[in-house]
Amino acid sequence: MATATNVQIEPSWKEALAPEFSKPYFGTLIRFIKEEKAEDKTIYPPGSLIFNAYNTTPIDQVKVVILGQDPYHNPGQAMGLSFSVPRGVTVPPSLRNIYKEINDSLGLPIPSHGDLTKWAEQGVFLLNAMLTVEKNKPGSHKRSGWQYFTDASIKAISDQTEHTVFMLWGAFARKKAELIDAAKHLVLESPHPSPFSADKGFFGNNHFKQANEYLTNHGKAAIDWSLD
Repeated sequence: MATATNVQIEPSWKEALAPEFSKPYFGTLIRFIKEEKAEDKTIYPPGSLIFNAYNTTPIDQVKVVILGQDPYHNPGQAMGLSFSVPRGVTVPPSLRNIYKEINDSLGLPIPSHGDLTKWAEQGVFLLNAMLTVEKNKPGSHKRSGWQYFTDASIKAISDQTEHTVFMLWGAFARKKAELIDAAKHLVLESPHPSPFSADKGFFGNNHFKQANEYLTNHGKAAIDWSLD
């Protein structure tokens, strides 16, 4: 795990978030992660992937933000990109519903895997509000301090980029709208793609179609949402 003074994070993000690394909460957060590991607790994702979203999508390349809450807490799933799982891992229910919405609205085939790295490489910032979790304990790090860091990340995107699309799904994500300047960005809100809520307004939200229309209308390349 990185230290507050030597965070292994992509340079543009390191610069954009520089004030955060010296704040008391960040040092406390780093110590918390180290102590958890010292107690032989299994933390997901692996240390090298904690900042995967940042390292794959530099801030000046962000075109779309998709906000999740927690990393996956089962073995082999978390890879530091919200909603994404490595190839060979069963596609989780919420991601299956995301694929269904893309299929319904854009006509793209449903992928055979759950690795969203291709999206991240095109400028889709796949951010979880909490960047770590203890094995088999969902929400276990929700008071660790990550929320301050990821809120600062959302605000940095709002402040430092132009015409970015923010997809906020579910009550938790929608609360983050207050961090975003809706006058210069597109904020899309709907229920969460979870099986418990997808049929209450996630299906049919046309967020992926709206995102591409907004990007192209502002001179940016559309996202290729296909994965296979």
